[in-house]
Amino acid sequence: MSPVRQAVPGTARVCPHCKAKILESASVCPVCRHHLRFDPNATERQPTFSPLRVEGTIRHPSVGEPWEYTVMLSIRNDRGEEVVRQVVGVGALLPTEQRTFTLSVDVFAPGDGKTTEKDGNGR
Repeated sequence: MSPVRQAVPGTARVCPHCKAKILESASVCPVCRHHLRFDPNATERQPTFSPLRVEGTIRHPSVGEPWEYTVMLSIRNDRGEEVVRQVVGVGALLPTEQRTFTLSVDVFAPGDGKTTEKDGNGR
């Protein structure tokens, strides 16, 4: 039996089931939840902590034309340089409809996928 290959932190791969870009270290795809390698103890990996979570709701008023929306994600490095910019979703809102959007950044520390800590302050 061959040893499990250790992934370089931050290395990405494509899920063979849903084609989402995911961490190479994942045993279970966080998007489609399919198992990616044999691991009798594999469960969806829980983050060590989530230092950022933002949720917001937009509601179209009861009158007017439909609204179109684009959900844009931009990631910048410590020098302020944009390293990723992508559209993660598009859609439309008809009068009286609403959408809720949630963004979270989850951190996975090596060997610590089961910690229940939920923020960067140890709480």
